Amino acid sequence: MKNRLNMLAPLVLIPLLGLTACAGGETADAADAPAEKTLTVYTSEPQAKIDQIVEAFEKANAGVNVEVFRAATGELKTRIAAEKESGKISADIILAADVPTFEAYAADGSLGKLDIENDTALDAKFVDADGYWVGTRIIPTIIAYNTGALSEGPASWASLTEEPYKGKIAMPNPDVSGAAAFNTAVWLQESALGKGWMEKLVANEPTVLESNGPVGQAVAAGSSEVGIVVDYVARELAAKGSPIAVGYPSDGVPYVSQPAGVFADSQNQKAGNDFVDFLISKEGQELAVEQSYLPVREDAGVPEGAPALSEINLLDPDQEEIAAGQKEAVDFFNSLLK
Repeated sequence: MKNRLNMLAPLVLIPLLGLTACAGGETADAADAPAEKTLTVYTSEPQAKIDQIVEAFEKANAGVNVEVFRAATGELKTRIAAEKESGKISADIILAADVPTFEAYAADGSLGKLDIENDTALDAKFVDADGYWVGTRIIPTIIAYNTGALSEGPASWASLTEEPYKGKIAMPNPDVSGAAAFNTAVWLQESALGKGWMEKLVANEPTVLESNGPVGQAVAAGSSEVGIVVDYVARELAAKGSPIAVGYPSDGVPYVSQPAGVFADSQNQKAGNDFVDFLISKEGQELAVEQSYLPVREDAGVPEGAPALSEINLLDPDQEEIAAGQKEAVDFFNSLLK
């Protein structure tokens, strides 16, 4: 009987060895497969829009998973400051409203230099000369008006200080909205506007709402006849049938370029740079146009109903001066509200 068991033993081992070989092969395959990378993006983009961007990027970049923390620019800056205080920024990428925010992060070493290719397709004013950030879309701030209340809207920023608009204007809070903070600094720098204009604007009793979204809704609903708001918000509301129209001020249109950058602390530098490069690629810019943004590339078209960039009197202030004066400008605006 003992001999019989010994003779059977090799027969039993053969299939077991086969199973072991299969298992070993699967382990090797798993080891050879690239590990999935997770990118964390901090952004002020509207949630639906950043979700579309992430979906398109992940489709084009297998093995990269993108997680998003979405908040207004002011809240993002507060979160990043707290994380820096604790030792490390948790995000890989920041995609937010205004250049001064990025200039500050570049200056204090928070941002790493970008390694991207599509920046050569952009106008130099949308690309940081030192290589830390790149603009991803053009977001002008305009004057929107309710077409049920007004047959035509104010033609200029100067018009907003006139008596007919007293108590009828809504605008975003520069403490919350990065675009609004940027605009405040631009208005103060413009010789035709400046502090005197801002004092008259606030004396006309505008309603200060949290951000651009609520401003657009207020104008569409008629609770405010006029709104200082980014153009895509008004354009999207009009496309949905709301009684709202867009006017580009004759005395100049401030805009933000929604820059993107990769944090120096990121452990995913290549994937992070790939994400930024995707944003400014032709595919990424065509998606921006679909989302009602004006693109930073000339080969991506423009949103339906939007003017060509050449038709808009864009204000191009010195970005370093705006960055240096933005906090003081916001403080001045807030002091007028008291």
